[in-house]
Amino acid sequence: QVQLVESGGGLVQPGGSLRLSCAVSRSIFSIYNLGWYRQAPGKQREQVAVFTSNGRITYADFVKGRFTVSRDNAKNTGYLQMNSLKPEDTAVYYCNTFNSWNTYWGQGTQVTVSS
Repeated sequence: QVQLVESGGGLVQPGGSLRLSCAVSRSIFSIYNLGWYRQAPGKQREQVAVFTSNGRITYADFVKGRFTVSRDNAKNTGYLQMNSLKPEDTAVYYCNTFNSWNTYWGQGTQVTVSS
C-alpha cells in the first residue's frame, strides 16, 4: 500500500507564502506522476498542478505565476510552493501520485488565507 502525507498548510495573510510537501511512502514515486488539487468548502475538488514522471508541468490558470510545483525523487517527495496567496486560495490541498493504473491520495492539508 502506498501512503501519502501532506504537510505545510496553515494560516497565512494575503500576499504571503506557504510551501506544501507530499511525502510518498514507497520508491515508486520516481515513475509516477505528481498532482496537487484543492477543495474549498461547498466546491468541487479542482486540479492545481501536475508534474509528470517525464518532467512535464502544467498549472491551472488561477495559480500560474504564483505557484510552483517541484519534486525530489530521491526523497520520494513532491512540493507546492505557493506565493502571493489570496483569500480565494483557501481550501484543503491534496496531493496524489498516479500512473495509468493506480492513483493514491493523501489526507489533505488546510490552507487558510486571511487577515
